[in-house]
This record gives sequence, C-alpha cells and structure tokens, in this order.
Amino acid sequence: MTLPSLVLLLFAVLSSAAGQIMLKHGMQAAATAAGKTGGSLAARAATTPWVVLGLAVFALSAVAWMSTLARVPLSVAYPFNALGYLLIVLAGSTLLHERTSVWTWAGSILVVIGLLTVFLGQRN
Repeated sequence: MTLPSLVLLLFAVLSSAAGQIMLKHGMQAAATAAGKTGGSLAARAATTPWVVLGLAVFALSAVAWMSTLARVPLSVAYPFNALGYLLIVLAGSTLLHERTSVWTWAGSILVVIGLLTVFLGQRN
C-alpha cells in the first residue's frame, strides 16, 4: 500500500468516526429538545447543527472510502474500520460520557490486534 493510499484510508476511517460522534451528539440534543416540546424527533434532528454537520462529514467519509476502494484491496481496507471502532469507543467514553466496561476495552484491544495483524501481513 502506498503512503497516499494509507493517508486516504485513514482519512476515510477517521472522518467516518468523527461523523458518527457528531451524529450521536446531535441526536441526543434533538431527542432532549423534542422531549421538552413534544415535537417531532425527525424535524428536530433535521434542524440540529450537529446532526447536519455529522451527516456532511459522514458523506465526505463515504467519498473518501469510495476513493480508497479504487486504490486498496477490500481485504486490506475493510479491517481498518476497526480503528474507527476503537476511536468511537474512546470518544463515546470521553466526549459523550458513555459507560464502558473492561470487556469493551479488552474487545477493542483485540480488534486493534487483528488490524495490526492484517496490516503487517500485507507488508510481507
């Protein structure tokens, strides 16, 4: 894998994770607002800045992912989504104050070990 392909792949994964965190934050705000006013959750979500921004970032990540797939074998690219999983667990616990257990962290570490195994296997 070339360095530009790796950078594009990492951008796709990181922007996807960032979009998911923004969507989660925005949907929490939309649900709270809809609960207080009794309005439609869908209408609140459509007008919540974090939801709109999250969708835009997620759309950008989809374009980056498609560009990645044009350059990198799927069997190499797809395991990198594990990195996104780890980032989402980390951001969920630190930024969104979600509860995580030892089992969540242990599983996350195993997923990253799997990613490293795939990546290092491609280098031989």
